[in-house]
Amino acid sequence: MGRRIAPLTLDNLGDLPNTCRSCVFWELDPVTAREAVEAGKPELEKEGWISAVLLEWGSCGRIVYVDDEPAGFVTYAPPAYVPRALAFPTSPVSPDAVLLMVSRVLPGYQRQGLGRVLVQTVVKDLIGRGVRAIEAFGALGPERPSCVLPAEHLLAVGFKTVRPHRRYPRLRLEARTALSWKGDMEVALERLLGGARKEPALRPF
Repeated sequence: MGRRIAPLTLDNLGDLPNTCRSCVFWELDPVTAREAVEAGKPELEKEGWISAVLLEWGSCGRIVYVDDEPAGFVTYAPPAYVPRALAFPTSPVSPDAVLLMVSRVLPGYQRQGLGRVLVQTVVKDLIGRGVRAIEAFGALGPERPSCVLPAEHLLAVGFKTVRPHRRYPRLRLEARTALSWKGDMEVALERLLGGARKEPALRPF
């Protein structure tokens, strides 16, 4: 079973689920997002956003493939590129952090540890860019927007609450803390994204 992680680009944006590649919840402010949907052009807005971030900041997402089929994805960017962030009651995001927007494992690939691996992949990328931390808005309660990560999921993958709220706490993962995951991350990536290497069989004398 072949598994790999690829940067999100305009070339593979179409590999995201239909609802996700046409979703501009994070990429636009609430008013502009509604206008884009009413005008029937959210996909164009999404492409424009990804293009701008790629040109000005660099990679803003990863896609996990299993046998060349998309199994999950994650998107992230500095808060200056994420207008929706200002609409949350626990904003603003800290100036030294990048915002984790969406992290999703698709049906059929869940409960395999891919959610944690996606976050760890982001951590590895951002550490290489000198970013100190990742922050995210979590959702609490039964009525959760589909584009906002459950707070319990963020806590489970290592985030800590830095600004509590009854519905939308802001959570943070320090890059230096994530560095201690290096060994676990390599094992997880080997097991989940590349398959465990088998020890070579010993030949009889």
